Amino acid sequence: MTVLRPGSPRSPHSFRPRRTAVLVTALLAALSCALPLTPADAASVPARGSAYLGMGVLAHDGSAGTPTTGDAVQTEGVDVSAHQGNVAWSTLWGSGVRWAYTKGTEGTYYTNPYFAQQYNGAYNVGMIRGAYHFATPDTTSGATQANYFADHGGGWSRDGKTLPGALDIEWNPYGAACYGKSASQMVSWIADFVDTYRARTGRYPVIYTATSWWTQCTGNYGGFAANDPLWIARYASDPGTLPAGWPYQTMWQYTSSGPTVGDHDKFNGALDRVQALANG
Repeated sequence: MTVLRPGSPRSPHSFRPRRTAVLVTALLAALSCALPLTPADAASVPARGSAYLGMGVLAHDGSAGTPTTGDAVQTEGVDVSAHQGNVAWSTLWGSGVRWAYTKGTEGTYYTNPYFAQQYNGAYNVGMIRGAYHFATPDTTSGATQANYFADHGGGWSRDGKTLPGALDIEWNPYGAACYGKSASQMVSWIADFVDTYRARTGRYPVIYTATSWWTQCTGNYGGFAANDPLWIARYASDPGTLPAGWPYQTMWQYTSSGPTVGDHDKFNGALDRVQALANG
């Protein structure tokens, strides 16, 4: 009878070093997932609440060309957030800006500390103004965020000077681009927000997005086009290919480096069309 010695090819003891190595590797991997971010990693993630319209456009879609309007009449607008602080609205009015959107909320944990100066300041110089909400679908439901938005500046009134609220749904600046959701889950989240906002205000919200993100994260869903005006983000010479369902954009964010404040936009029509959207 052959006696197996420890360490011989057929000895059960010969597998112990290999098993130990596998277990140690698995344990180290698990610990690395549980460890906090290093200072370098943490520095690359912005603080919650700091997101704004188009935050990911340059990084994901880039910028190319000078905007052209052709023969179509378009009305200049701006969008602002806490990053702009107190805005020189009279200067913007003098440059031809006639409408504006101000960031009101993000998730259910942030309200813009400059909201009153920005939202009321635009109104006071004669602009048609609205508020927008930066969506974080990984934190709370669409309905919860729609209610939070409506409760913190995102409402609507039939005064001819207030645009319906806008849902800013785009790349996640704090993590996975699609917030950890499948395309169908993302569509359901957006529908939850849209339906709740309409129930609260009587208006369908504007949807702000970029075609590349919409295609990736909703599967290029076209079901919102019938009711929700499209605000497309593209820093180029034209709005480009639009998400499915929308035959045209209502608004176009065409640059993050415009005069006075960074983000400038064009409304697809003359001022009376901006007023029509405000009036519902």
